[in-house]
This record gives sequence, C-alpha cells and structure tokens, in this order.
Amino acid sequence: MNPLVANALEVLAWAIPVVFAITVHEAAHAFAAWRLGDNTARDGGRVTLNPLPHISPVGTVLVPAAAIFLSGIAFGWARPVPVNLAGLKRPRLAMVVVALAGPASNLLMLLGWSAVLLAVSSRAVESPLLGALTIASHVGVIANLALMVFNLIPVPPLDGGRVVMALLPGRWLRAVWRWHNVAGFAVVLFLVFSGFAGKLLVATATQWTLLLGALIGAN
Repeated sequence: MNPLVANALEVLAWAIPVVFAITVHEAAHAFAAWRLGDNTARDGGRVTLNPLPHISPVGTVLVPAAAIFLSGIAFGWARPVPVNLAGLKRPRLAMVVVALAGPASNLLMLLGWSAVLLAVSSRAVESPLLGALTIASHVGVIANLALMVFNLIPVPPLDGGRVVMALLPGRWLRAVWRWHNVAGFAVVLFLVFSGFAGKLLVATATQWTLLLGALIGAN
C-alpha cells in the first residue's frame, strides 16, 4: 500500500473514534433535553452528529494541545449544551436524564467498539483496512471509556456532579448553583493535574482491557 494512504488510514483510525465519541456525547445531551420539552439546544443546532457545532476552539483545540504539551495529559471540553429546565414540569428529573444521556451514549459506543475489536483484532494483519479498523476500535474503546468515567465523577459541572446537584435540597442547590461552574472547574483541574483522574481512567481502562483480552483469547 502507498505509504501516504497508509498514513492517512492511521490518522483517520485515531481521529474518527475520538471525534465521534465527543460529538455523540454532546448530541445525546441535546436530544434528551429536546425530548423532555426544552427546545433550546435543538434550536441552536446541537441535535446533530455534525461535530462542528459541538467544537469549542478553546476547550476542544487550544487547551488539549497546551495540556498535552505541558503535562502530557489530554484535557479539554466541548461547547456546553444549552439547557433551560425551568419550564419543565419535573426539572430535577430532567437534569438527571439530560446529564446521564452523554455518559450513556459513551457506554453504548464503548460496547459497540468492543464488539468490533473482538471481531477484527485477530485478523488485523490480513489487510491494511482491517489493521486500521483494529486501531480505530482500540481508540474507540479508550476514548468512550475515558469520557464516560471522567464525566461521571460527581463534581459539577461534570455530568456526575449535575446528578448530585439534582438530588440536593432546594436551599443547598441554590447555594451550589451560584458557584458550581467556577468552584467545580477548579476542582476538576485539580483532579486532572494532580493525577487522580488519570489514575482512575488508567485503572478502569486496564480492567476493561483485561476483560477484552480474556474474551479475545477465548475465541
């Protein structure tokens, strides 16, 4: 195979699963909010699998590049999905459903990529396309596992933190809501750059990889 074509396949095998994991995660938030009666995200064009409306030039491009250069840790975010739950009949339940929609989509993609990996990993050497698909499935597993686990950390404004907020009594919720973006973001940065988030993701990825390895070996 032409080296340029082989390099292009490898780049696509890395890029497509990551972009798809982020895009579907954000689109799932928007879709859940829309189906619950809030049209804000849909009217803003966020119920889409087109990655462009979900990309933040700072959070998706500049910050991850700087973080990898400075610390070797990939850290960033997509454009937040705008959600207005005030007009819904059960806003707390809606907050939980919308928050969990993103990680749930990553879980489904994780299972899908895992199934692909189980099917093609033993045939990776048969052709460049199968080799690229094997790489893509590896990347898809790790990307979706990382997004799901990281976003379920119970610290706002992460998805797990929003679930916790939805369960707080009204007085506590109002107090937390006032500061959750600034204070929560500071905590998230600490978790990332202290290495805690990385250790959590590595531990989870290791266990999942061991499970897949056992299944592959059993085939």
